[in-house]
Amino acid sequence: MTTSPVSVQLYTVREALQDDLQGTLNKLAEAGYTQVEPFAFTDFPGLGDALAAAGLAAPTTHVHLLGESDEKIAEIFDAARALGILTVIDPHVPAERWTTAEDIDETAAQLNHAATIAAEHGVRVGYHNHAHEFENKIEGRNALEYFVDRLDPDVVIELDTYWVAVGGENPVEVLKRLGDRVVAIHVKDGPGTKETKDQVAVGSGSLPVRDIIEAAPNALRVVELDDSRDNRFTAVIDSIAFLTKEGLA
Repeated sequence: MTTSPVSVQLYTVREALQDDLQGTLNKLAEAGYTQVEPFAFTDFPGLGDALAAAGLAAPTTHVHLLGESDEKIAEIFDAARALGILTVIDPHVPAERWTTAEDIDETAAQLNHAATIAAEHGVRVGYHNHAHEFENKIEGRNALEYFVDRLDPDVVIELDTYWVAVGGENPVEVLKRLGDRVVAIHVKDGPGTKETKDQVAVGSGSLPVRDIIEAAPNALRVVELDDSRDNRFTAVIDSIAFLTKEGLA
């Protein structure tokens, strides 16, 4: 198993980020992270300079695309490219939009349209799942894989492996089926419940972290906690320490 740079979803440390952008990024770099995944990145003035000062790269970002005008989407892609972000990921489509084939087809069409704009700006588009894409079944299989079959080949997936498990499927098996379509994975841990405060540092829960990473060896590994009863900043530091010790980072 080859090691790989590990990223961290900045939503995990959102309070610290709001209080002290530069100091927070510096601490993540000191912990061993070389990459981060910003959220709502256009809401953080000076993010590019702060990333550079901390020696961090941002290969991916989360930002809502669906429902935005073409002009707004183009602005997002331009701003991403200026920061060196090459993969812009829509992080969430509500659960009610995953219950019928017609709704999923429409979501796929919208993301495919965004991808045509992305190509003009030198970036690509992705989608990030939650549990409901796996809880809902369309034509006998989970809604996410039905969705992927309707996406243009250049639209990629960031698989949140924790939410796959919460949604009732085995993330290792899903990763094997999706193959190289998955360019990034959210590496999370905990008991696999819908209660986000149950999430813990990677290596401290019950998910098969090694098996998950080995099922997607070429995918970017992104540590995240949506929430926790423990200190989330400490958890992301403990997470990269565990991944490094295990030869997974």
